[in-house]
Parts: sequence; C-alpha cells; structure tokens
Amino acid sequence: QVQLVESGGGLVQNGGSLRLSCTASGSTRSINIMDWYRQAPGKQREFIAAISIGGTTNYADSVKGRFTISRDNAKKTMSLQMNSLKPEDTAVYYCHVDTYYAGEDYWGQGTQVTVSS
Repeated sequence: QVQLVESGGGLVQNGGSLRLSCTASGSTRSINIMDWYRQAPGKQREFIAAISIGGTTNYADSVKGRFTISRDNAKKTMSLQMNSLKPEDTAVYYCHVDTYYAGEDYWGQGTQVTVSS
C-alpha cells in the first residue's frame, strides 16, 4: 500500500504561481511513475504531467511550458511548479502513482487550486 498526501493548493490571481507537493509513504519502493491529474467541476479527470523514476517527464499540451514536474526519490516527494496560471487551471489536483506491479496504482485525496480572473 502507498499513501499519498498533496499540499500547496490555494487561491491565486490570474498569471500567478503555485507549487504543489505530494508526499508518499508506505510501500514507496514499489513506486514507478508519479504524475499529476486534475478535475474541474463538471469535467472528467485529466492528465497533467508525469515523471518516471529516472526523471523522464511528459506534459499535457495545455500546461506545457507553464508547469514543471519534479521528484525527489530519496525524500519520496513529487512537486508541480505552476506558473502563468489561468482561470481554466482551476480544479482539484490529484497526485497519482503507478507501481511496478501491473494494475496497481494509488491516488491522493486532492488539493484545490483556484485561479481568479
């Protein structure tokens, strides 16, 4: 079992920045890919960014160039630096991990990000 706790959400003005963090505990040695998703009201949860254990990153087109994902394997943490935030970035942001075991993944409880116009 892996437990994930997000932090860093809040209210920010259009064009502002926030940094989200995700801390993992439990069976963290099984973690492979770490990523961020978000879900806006009335919309499906969508992929934002991913980072492999080796540091390879992947981003959704909607956030490319504005968001930066990073992880510290020793500290079992992952971060998402969000710059140039827009009102359409308003959503609940979720930390997610895939383990080395097929079909095994875990979600955090989510943290609210609100960007005012």
